[in-house]
Amino acid sequence: MNKIILSFLFLTLILHTESTVHIDVKELQCLICKVAIDELHTLIKQIDPNRKVDVGGYRIDSTGNFQQKTVSEAKSEVHLSELADKACDKIDDYVRATWKDSGKLTLLRLTTSSGSLNSDISSVDIIQDDDLNKSLKYYCDGIINDYEDSIIDHFKNEGDVAYEVCNRESNLCTEFDKGDEKRTVDEL
Repeated sequence: MNKIILSFLFLTLILHTESTVHIDVKELQCLICKVAIDELHTLIKQIDPNRKVDVGGYRIDSTGNFQQKTVSEAKSEVHLSELADKACDKIDDYVRATWKDSGKLTLLRLTTSSGSLNSDISSVDIIQDDDLNKSLKYYCDGIINDYEDSIIDHFKNEGDVAYEVCNRESNLCTEFDKGDEKRTVDEL
């Protein structure tokens, strides 16, 4: 009987302390855009820079030569497109949270790249949601699909992809400041 009462009290305490947080969808999409680009950067960094691929058509020009060139695999449109699709799979490792010190919304990676628990987990309040963060992947897939060509072009030209795509082209991050990010994926 005591177990039942204790379980009921514990459940009541959990439900009482769980606060509903209003999430601005545009701010969430901005964070997802930046995280997806960061994850794509991480995937690209894992490519061996010595690996080369032939790009171009297999047509013969007027002199009888193929119009091909060799580029790093990290600059190949086909490979970048495949990696862009994989970047959203990494979103499953993130949860919505707010920083305890500022109340600012963030997407927190639960584990570091080495597999250990993220040390920032004690600095945030994790937001419980009904869809178990499935909407994060949904938004990520939408952003990647809508801006994939632009993302690939910026990666090929080695520009500031997150700023160009998330702010200038998509207007998801209207208040995007390059120095505003509290912690980046590379630091985790």
